[in-house]
Amino acid sequence: MKPIAMVLVALACGAALSRADAAPPTVTPSPGYDARLKEERAARSAQPRYEGLPQAAVRLHSQRIRHHRHTR
Repeated sequence: MKPIAMVLVALACGAALSRADAAPPTVTPSPGYDARLKEERAARSAQPRYEGLPQAAVRLHSQRIRHHRHTR
């Protein structure tokens, strides 16, 4: 009985360590998705880019006033 158990354990370990060759659907190339990406990129590059003036920084807190002591 022990040799059969050892064979089963060896097969289970071998199956656990073997690689799976299946690829998820996100890895396989999709012609429709690639075409849609190309269209979006072409439309994005055709739009004029507006680079306006940078906005001035807005102070959220008032500046702290520090009074220095005169030492003699």
